[in-house]
Amino acid sequence: MTDQALRLSRSPHTTAQRLLNASAARSYDPATDIDWDTPLLDDAWFWPPERLALYGTPLWERMSHRRRLELSRHEAAHIAQMGHWFELAIIRLLARHLMSRHILDARAFYALTEMGDETRHITMFGRLLATLGCPPHRVPAHVRLPFPPAAAAFQDITTFTSALIVEEVLDRLQREAAQDERVQPLVRSVCRLHVAEEARHVSFARAELREAVTHAPRGRLAFHRHLTALVASHTVPPLLRPDRYGDLGLAPREARRQARHNPHHRATMLWCGEKLIAFLTEVDLIRRPQHHLWRRSGLLA
Repeated sequence: MTDQALRLSRSPHTTAQRLLNASAARSYDPATDIDWDTPLLDDAWFWPPERLALYGTPLWERMSHRRRLELSRHEAAHIAQMGHWFELAIIRLLARHLMSRHILDARAFYALTEMGDETRHITMFGRLLATLGCPPHRVPAHVRLPFPPAAAAFQDITTFTSALIVEEVLDRLQREAAQDERVQPLVRSVCRLHVAEEARHVSFARAELREAVTHAPRGRLAFHRHLTALVASHTVPPLLRPDRYGDLGLAPREARRQARHNPHHRATMLWCGEKLIAFLTEVDLIRRPQHHLWRRSGLLA
């Protein structure tokens, strides 16, 4: 492919039109495309055990198999609840973005299509959370409370980077869970549906982000590098490191400490961030001054 052809294939308008066609050809409705009557199996995991934050820790070694399964149920519930909240946040960011754009082009039409997808995903995560039967927890205050005022500063660069931070990290985990036959069939169905539609959302965000970075003045780009890194450092740890240990009768402080220092979990976080970090580095949104914030997020070694 020539350089010009590659640029055209990556252009936001071309990408948006392709994604609109793909959405028209195959979109999903969780209410009908997932069998919510699928019974939960007695001896199946709710999440791949190797991806659980306490996997391999001293606490893990002392747990019975039954208790480990219950831990996986609570971690799956955590992913569902955080996914629910972050998708609401993405809808809010896309709506704000659309209010400053021309509304009669393919890019705006696809953003609206994505917002429709996300509303169905939010309902899907809610139904999964109800089925898992775990008590709901509030999104951590340090994520929830700063979001409304901070979102006003995001503009297009941090809007689409924030979407990618959540979408690409969850995509990596859910692709694996969807293929893992040890995992509950219902959880695998939710993961498969979400992965199929999020792949389009990732393509859209990447195309929009390339365009925004290309036209950003140097000072604006430097500001968004730092803002993006702050978003990652505040949102990724609570997304990937659940705080539901008290529900399992574990000492929360000790469990959090072991999860935070668990080499298996730290390796999982780096694995989740591989594609994201490579892409953001390629488009010049990660430089050395932001490395300490990206390391704090757990996505950068």
